[in-house]
Amino acid sequence: MVVRAWDWLRGKKPLVDAFFAAPLVLLSLPDLLREPFGVSKGTYALLMVALTTPLVLRRTYPRAVFMVVALISGVQCLAGVNPVPANVAVLMGLYTVTASYAFRWGVAAALVGEVGAAMATFRYPTGANARKSTFTILAVVVAGVWVLGLHMRTRRAYLRSVEERAARLEQERDNEVKMAMAAERARIARELHDVVAHNVSVIVVQADGASYAIDTDVRRARQALETISNTGRLALAEMRRLLGVLRESDDVSAFAPQPGVAQLDDLIEQVRASGLPVIYEVEGVPVPMSEGRQLTVYRIVQEALTNTLKHGGPRVAVSVRLRYSGEALEIQVDDDGRGAAAPDDGRGHGLAGMRERVAVYGGRVRAAPRSGGGFEVVAWIPVREEVGAT
Repeated sequence: MVVRAWDWLRGKKPLVDAFFAAPLVLLSLPDLLREPFGVSKGTYALLMVALTTPLVLRRTYPRAVFMVVALISGVQCLAGVNPVPANVAVLMGLYTVTASYAFRWGVAAALVGEVGAAMATFRYPTGANARKSTFTILAVVVAGVWVLGLHMRTRRAYLRSVEERAARLEQERDNEVKMAMAAERARIARELHDVVAHNVSVIVVQADGASYAIDTDVRRARQALETISNTGRLALAEMRRLLGVLRESDDVSAFAPQPGVAQLDDLIEQVRASGLPVIYEVEGVPVPMSEGRQLTVYRIVQEALTNTLKHGGPRVAVSVRLRYSGEALEIQVDDDGRGAAAPDDGRGHGLAGMRERVAVYGGRVRAAPRSGGGFEVVAWIPVREEVGAT
């Protein structure tokens, strides 16, 4: 409740300024009961009101308030009216200007205060020693108020910079989180494309084969339907695993492992079961690779076989070769299908996805129709991180 009350008061600057001006009025009231400082009660009351009333707007219009109270005090000094407690309003105005505005405004206000101290020194006291001590005291008080205001201004600027830096860091953190989420969703989108495109292509091929064989070869049609069923289940399992990453609940703690080089045998067998002849060869000595690289290898082979199923045409054959050379792995997928004559609706993203995957690890991809017919995909991937890579 106290914090709420203070926050409410901070938004009511005139009310707070009136609260701080009230002590000056209270200090002046006892003197108002007698004829103080050699002036009449009416003059004293008028002077007190003239000096304290502008303080209600001290933080709303700092320079104007300081100018008014300084001018009133100057006229008071020239008229020979002795200082009153309400003259402290000049110091309050000096502090507010110094704390609220640029350094030059604080210096100008301090000079006005020192001029007022000099005027009071030579206007009121008598005797050289009295003038010297009076000026010293007033000059030190003015300088002290100016230093206090300068310190408060510096502190406020520092606090503002800290708040701005905190806000900027928070914004940068939010942007980093959004970028990470966008990158993760892009990765999942690529995974989904590869999974769906491959499995749906297999299902379509098997469905076409079953429709032709259902009247003449029931056993072959049943086999095709079993392949469709198994492929559909596999696709659903992979899609659930990928889409589970997007779920916001924390109860999803484990997912199926990502496919890698070891799962290429299963992939090849699945494609062969769909009726596509596949030759699979591995040259060289396999070397350990990170899971990310193995997933990239798997997806490249999967996408290349998917493209063959979709665009290769009838009686097409394909070969898959992995060549390990110690520092890199070369993936080559060739088919003898339609090649450049294959129809293309321009909507596919598989080849672009290949290049994105390989580029992450500093590799390269070449995918193009072969001169003698068919299509060729060749990818080169470093099997280890380069020294100094980030």
